[in-house]
Parts: sequence; structure tokens; C-alpha cells
Amino acid sequence: MRPGGWNVSDLILRMVVIGIGATALTDIWAQFLRLFGFPKPNWAMPGRWFAHLPRGRVWHEDIVRSEPVAGELAIGWICHYLVGIAFAGIVLAIAGAGWARNPTFLPALIVGWATIGCGWFILQPGMGMGIAASKKPNANQIRLLNVVSHTLFAIGLYGTALLTR
Repeated sequence: MRPGGWNVSDLILRMVVIGIGATALTDIWAQFLRLFGFPKPNWAMPGRWFAHLPRGRVWHEDIVRSEPVAGELAIGWICHYLVGIAFAGIVLAIAGAGWARNPTFLPALIVGWATIGCGWFILQPGMGMGIAASKKPNANQIRLLNVVSHTLFAIGLYGTALLTR
């Protein structure tokens, strides 16, 4: 047993459930945005980016023009959820195992907002979009949607932890 009465398998299960719950909330948000004419997320392109990583390729001029990868859409969806799970683990690592029993919003918000930086400074430049989507004509719109979506991810981390404590 770990301090606080949790064993490792309990913590891993909490991390998975909290990460899936938080990520699912962002996907529900994306579906809601479709009602207002926003396109659905194309997880094939992040999937392509992730699939190129083991080949040593992090930076792409334009991910759309990079070599397609078999199953890239599935890879994108799987990685989307695995990253959400990993960030739930980061909340638990930073705030402590007890956070899963008595969650507070601030650790979830800090980690949720950190995920914005990961997109702006790793994923988007890696896919050829520039830092914080600076190469896209609608960069400010993308940035705003990133902030809202990742804030909802933080709410999802906190809310799922509350629901499962």
C-alpha cells in the first residue's frame, strides 16, 4: 500500500479513468462546436505525427504533405487518449495520491493549462503549423479554441476525479 491507502494498481486505474473522462469532455466539446460550423478534429494528422516519431522525425514542413502512415487515424485517437491519461498521471504525481480522494481544482487547472503549451510549442510546430499555430491564417481562432478546450480538459480532470472518488 502507498501512503493514503492507495496501491499502485488503484492509482493506475484512477489515472486511466480520470484521463479518459477529461479527454472525453474535450471530444464532447468538439462535437458541440460542430453545431456552429466548426469542423470535427482530424486526429489522422496528429496520428501521422506520432507515427513518425519512432522514425526520428519530429518536425514536418506540413504534416499533410508528409508520408501517410497506415492506421494514422486510429493512432491519432489512441494517442489523444493516452496523452490525456498521462496528464491525469501528472496531476496525481504533482498533487499526490490523496488528490484522487479529495480533488481540488487548482492542480487540474495548472496541468490543463500546461497542455496548451504542449500543443503550442511541441505538436503544432512539429506538424508544421508554427509556434501556437502562427503559420495558420486563423491562428488566433485556433489559440482561443485551444485555451477553451484545454480549460475544459482541466474541468474534466477535476470533475472525473470528483465523480470517481
